[in-house]
Amino acid sequence: MLNQENTVSDKYFQKQVANIAILNLDDAETVQDETNRHEWPEPQPLTAKIEKEPYPIESLPDNVREAVNEVYGFVKAPVPLVAASAISALSLAIQAHYDVERASALYSPTGLFLLTIADSGERKSTCDRFFTKAIIDYEDAQAEAAKPAINNYNADMDSWEAKRGGIKDKIRSDAKSGKPTGNQEAELRDLEHNKPEPPRIPRLMYADATPEALAYSLAKQWPSGGVVSAEAGIVFGSHGMSKDSAMRNLATLNQLWDGASLKIDRKTSESFTVRGARLTVALQVQTETLNSFFEKSGALARGTGFLARFLVSWPESTQGCRPFTEASESWPQLAAFNRRITEILNISAPISEDGALTPQMLTLTPEAKDAWIEFHDGIEIQLSDGGILFDVRDCASKIADNATRLAALFHVFEGGFGAISLDAFERASAIVAWHLNESRRFFGEIALPAELAGAVRLNDWLIQHCKREHTHYVIKRYAQQYGTIRDATRLDAAINELEALDRIQVRKYGKKISIWLNPKLLTQEVA
Repeated sequence: MLNQENTVSDKYFQKQVANIAILNLDDAETVQDETNRHEWPEPQPLTAKIEKEPYPIESLPDNVREAVNEVYGFVKAPVPLVAASAISALSLAIQAHYDVERASALYSPTGLFLLTIADSGERKSTCDRFFTKAIIDYEDAQAEAAKPAINNYNADMDSWEAKRGGIKDKIRSDAKSGKPTGNQEAELRDLEHNKPEPPRIPRLMYADATPEALAYSLAKQWPSGGVVSAEAGIVFGSHGMSKDSAMRNLATLNQLWDGASLKIDRKTSESFTVRGARLTVALQVQTETLNSFFEKSGALARGTGFLARFLVSWPESTQGCRPFTEASESWPQLAAFNRRITEILNISAPISEDGALTPQMLTLTPEAKDAWIEFHDGIEIQLSDGGILFDVRDCASKIADNATRLAALFHVFEGGFGAISLDAFERASAIVAWHLNESRRFFGEIALPAELAGAVRLNDWLIQHCKREHTHYVIKRYAQQYGTIRDATRLDAAINELEALDRIQVRKYGKKISIWLNPKLLTQEVA
């Protein structure tokens, strides 16, 4: 936050004058007096502050960075959100073709899980559309090309079902007449073994799918896909993520991130096994939805390592700072990005007869491996009690794995041959280190005691509201109705906590109770 003089600005005063009727105050002088006459003490720190770091956009490969900058110039979404859209497209396109080995017996897929924590309206869907255009066009072209194969399959299935129905009718008829049915039963068994298989048609993009439905599609339709959504409440707020089923569904997504085989047993329909599938997840979720998810799933989300697998970003909103810009007539950098994605997608995916992917294994050059070991050990030493990563050990323990995944994506996208270079790894490690700091910022709040977590959420909402509305106060009833805490008891607890820290004052005018924000929280950087 930029430092400014600790005075009430004209715009704040004007807004307060407009709101006199709400508070039933007499006149503008009374409002100004109420704002200035109180001696506000220095607000006390609410949490141990972890500073935001600027996104290391310079660490993106040149052609990716230029495309991100081009899209950012028009969309004006937070840079980390734009970059996440680009990286998710890399992950979706490349994951089917390559795995990565970081050390002997330590290897993984190249697919990434990305999570952006932001309010609705940050334009993630718009960014995704720019960077996934080549993927969507590829899906459409593959579906069109597969139409003859689908028609043949439908005809084959009609014929197979007719034969099966005829054999079953013959068995029933002979059984009624007391005739032997052995020949027909053998014929039925042979027919079952020759049931037509549907053609595998690439489907990469999913927005609304339960973990089980996603696993079925990966097993039966196409073994590489991605959940890309600006409405992550579909995932985090769904019935499938209720406490009763959360363990099973989180385990499913964890195994897909790992690239492990996964057997799904069903009682009322066909059981199936997912082999050699690869998955990308790129989601945007609102803070309130994620908090609700934590409350519903208890400790499962972190205890199972689900959220530890994500590269998290929690960027500052750009809403309110996005003046209209005419779209460019040409997008040369984005066009180059999408051409490269198309080139990768047009390479035949390595799929075995049983539908499993068999990706090529990438390794690190000796220099890149030395850098990976140094990076890994530098993280590891901070995981012990007292280390700066102790509170996010789950996230930190996956970060060296994610660094090699991202390095592999950069290496392939840039057309690299052979082992992954030191340059690709250093770029990737800088970006995942930034994401780890974002995890520290966000999960440091989530891990707080309930009373303090509520106070943090109320504090942040009050500051954002007062800045947006150019005021220093909000009616308590309004805060409860439109803020982040709806429960009256929890709201009172949060208010008490903020009052004790000299961050707010509660005042009563007639029957109306208002919450006044310490002006110093609006005019200087406070922890």
